[in-house]
Amino acid sequence: MNKTLLQKGIKRLAFALPLCFIGPVVVHQAFQNKTHALYIPVLLSGMLLLALAFFYGLTGIKTLVNALLGKRKTNL
Repeated sequence: MNKTLLQKGIKRLAFALPLCFIGPVVVHQAFQNKTHALYIPVLLSGMLLLALAFFYGLTGIKTLVNALLGKRKTNL
């Protein structure tokens, strides 16, 4: 088990967890205020937060798997 990779994966997942809640709230608020002048910027920022949550979640899980199981060997 690689402890530095494990810590890195946990940090990425800890960063992704709040984004998983903030992103949908921002997108929901944007859809509630469609007539507001800042509708498009708020919607785009919510979509960016959702994309970041997805990215950090997947990379965090991948890092955790590599830390616990080791890298794959592709010698054919």
